[in-house]
Amino acid sequence: MKSISRIIFIQLCLTLIACSPAERTTTTTNLSPPQSAQVLRFAVLGDAEPKPLAEFPHTAAAVADINRLAQQQQIHFVVGVGDIAHKGTLVQYENATPVLQQLTLPFYPIMGNEEHGSTVERFMQFANKWNDGKITLDAPSYVLEFDGVALVFASPDHGRDFNNNGINWILNQLIRLAPKPVLLVVHGAQAGVYPEMAAKGITHSDFTRVIAQPNLAAVISGDLHMDMDRVQHSKQLGKVHYLHIPALERTKVPDDTQHTAMFRVFGVYQDGIVQVDTYQTGVTSPLQRHAYQFSLMPSQK
Repeated sequence: MKSISRIIFIQLCLTLIACSPAERTTTTTNLSPPQSAQVLRFAVLGDAEPKPLAEFPHTAAAVADINRLAQQQQIHFVVGVGDIAHKGTLVQYENATPVLQQLTLPFYPIMGNEEHGSTVERFMQFANKWNDGKITLDAPSYVLEFDGVALVFASPDHGRDFNNNGINWILNQLIRLAPKPVLLVVHGAQAGVYPEMAAKGITHSDFTRVIAQPNLAAVISGDLHMDMDRVQHSKQLGKVHYLHIPALERTKVPDDTQHTAMFRVFGVYQDGIVQVDTYQTGVTSPLQRHAYQFSLMPSQK
């Protein structure tokens, strides 16, 4: 019965999203430059979890690129959307550690379904090792708050999904922070957001209450290992913007025939505009074809 309920819920999600008249799509290449001062800038790394070997060459390349960018422009920190260690194995954690310790900026990761192959305690141990003293994380879910925006980092409770306590924690943070706009960092978006892999994602029915919060501006997620050049990776559904972060070590959607390592950089400006740039590792300039821009204010476009 549980599997049947899950299928019905996913189908309902897909129907609601497909019928939504408020959907606006995707990447825009003719964007107006922000007209106000930048107040926050951060980079986001996607899934790594390499296999069959626990080797992280593309992650290392992204780390080197971010360190270089940080010397040229102000970047405040780096975000990780989960799934660094395949199946949560010790060798994956250990081999990723010297790579991530090369980051010159604080690193704020969450768990993914792969980290749940082991324990929360193991994740927390290595999350703090990766930071090598730059910051200390006390829990797998936490909040970073700034003058004009807050980031809510929500690690899944099991797999890529949440239990009731996890949903309530996210809701409480959004309500507490209101009316301040929130960027929600989760491992996977809710099922149905990305039709390229529609059945995969958050299926807890009360996640709709999270999406309905008026101060939720965007959901930042990874999980699907999508090829940025062959999918719709950035979009607006209703009032919420969805930004996919591509996997660093391997691509799976729509297939695994080609892989280009990329990471994304978010710039938040004083007037509420958020500029999202996408960098290919080893390329100094952002890829204009993957640029995206949105406003933190629901009334603006």
